[in-house]
Amino acid sequence: MSSTEDLDYPQILFQYNNGFLVSKVMFTACELGVFDLLLESEEPLSSDAIAERLGASTNGMERLLDACVGLRLLGVEIKSEGAFYRNTEISKLYLTKSSPKSQYHNMMYYSKTIYLCWHYLTEAVRDGRNQYEQAFGVSSKDLFEALYRSEEEMIKFMYGLNAIWSICGKDVIAAFDLSPFTLIYDLGGGAGGLAKECISLYPNSTVTIYDLPKVVQVAKESFIPPEEHRITFQEGDFFKDPVPEADLYILARVLHDWADDKCLQLLTKVYKSCKPGGGVLVVETLLNEDKTGPLETQLYSLNMLVQAEGKERMPTEYSKLLIAAGFREIQVKKTGKIYDAILGRK
Repeated sequence: MSSTEDLDYPQILFQYNNGFLVSKVMFTACELGVFDLLLESEEPLSSDAIAERLGASTNGMERLLDACVGLRLLGVEIKSEGAFYRNTEISKLYLTKSSPKSQYHNMMYYSKTIYLCWHYLTEAVRDGRNQYEQAFGVSSKDLFEALYRSEEEMIKFMYGLNAIWSICGKDVIAAFDLSPFTLIYDLGGGAGGLAKECISLYPNSTVTIYDLPKVVQVAKESFIPPEEHRITFQEGDFFKDPVPEADLYILARVLHDWADDKCLQLLTKVYKSCKPGGGVLVVETLLNEDKTGPLETQLYSLNMLVQAEGKERMPTEYSKLLIAAGFREIQVKKTGKIYDAILGRK
């Protein structure tokens, strides 16, 4: 083993050790409104000016801004009067609230919810169950009651989901030719990010978002314009209530919330309601069969342990569940983005 390889190990460890520091810098800059202010100003600003306008200390703000420069979230120009900061393309596109691809709400959900839950990762690994009760003092008997502790929390979560689909929704919907399916039910479709992609790519299709009553209410009020007649809503709990007949069912980021027995229960219910020749589109992030990654998916699987009742799975694991429920002709498509697609046919 060369000395160069030896020197790399401490650097790798330091990068891993500092990972949560990097996240919190980005979350804090978002929460304070740094990127939004710089977008509105339309010109670089000094750290003093940014601190004053955002009601922060000059000492703390300068350090935060410099860390953002190191992360390439901000650019800096040194003039005779001092340092002046500006947004980079990545922060302008993804970290400002007004951008169509904004991940701001996703960042806030990570900062205010996931970050706190991960404080109890050790306990989650020991106990084998989620840590909502530890993190927030909320009973975790009902997963969705725990996830949606308040309407404000629910809206943040829905904005975050839509933000993800603004980046990779088109890829999962276009992974297979869905044009034969004209009547589509998006189970747990939330704010309608994928529903919008469906009707955009397949103009002859209609999509019904099937979700809990309070989710449907918020989606109607805040996310889906009333003139969008090809997206409709139906209130219900897909574990307790009947699942209506359809050509295609979308289960996006649903199955990973649940243990295998619950997944099989839901998929069997969907199979029975599915029209002959119809199918189910499962949208999830997929683990490699040889357990080598992807790292993001492995981390998401730990997050399911901390936050929910399920896990991320390999394609063969989803295929087994689909086949056990009755589906055939299972196809898997890796998109190259965060989320992948699996199609099962009846």
